[in-house]
Amino acid sequence: MTQPTSQASRQRGFTLVETMIAIVVMSIGILSVLAVFGTAVATTQNAQENLIARQKALETMESIYTARNTQQINFSQIANISNGGIFTDGPTQLLSAGRDGLVNTADDVDFPASGACPAGPECITLPGSDGILGTADDTAMSLANFQRQIQINTVLEADGKTIRDQIASQAALVVARAVSPTSAATSTMFAAATILRP
Repeated sequence: MTQPTSQASRQRGFTLVETMIAIVVMSIGILSVLAVFGTAVATTQNAQENLIARQKALETMESIYTARNTQQINFSQIANISNGGIFTDGPTQLLSAGRDGLVNTADDVDFPASGACPAGPECITLPGSDGILGTADDTAMSLANFQRQIQINTVLEADGKTIRDQIASQAALVVARAVSPTSAATSTMFAAATILRP
């Protein structure tokens, strides 16, 4: 005669070792997802700083072209101060153009206070929690961590000789650099162009 098997002896559960392995595998998966999320947030912040740096470099190039085209300054002034021109040497904060209307010259001044932005280096007003720009909850994003540099050099021919005829030109390299206040990351954007004598 056979003995009836009990219901409890037929059921098989997970051992403690199997449970611990499952917890380790799930923990690794969850930590990987969190790491990817953190990287995505950092990349988004870096992309915003790159966009601002690129825009500031392009704005600077356009102001140099405008000054040249309107003959606000003569061609010999399109140089750094160390070479007899009007543009400052080295990186500077994003200040407002002074009386000459050009940035990175000796007469640059602080931006005046405006809306959510305090006086000082350039500042961008962003919409607040309601998502509408121009309301009381707007926030200010200071660009005090950004620097701009205009570096102007003479363009050389392929043989290394300076162009000396009627089409003499200067090469302008504008560097807009943003140093992130939250990390050690630096966003650098370059805008380079040749400025021909009008």
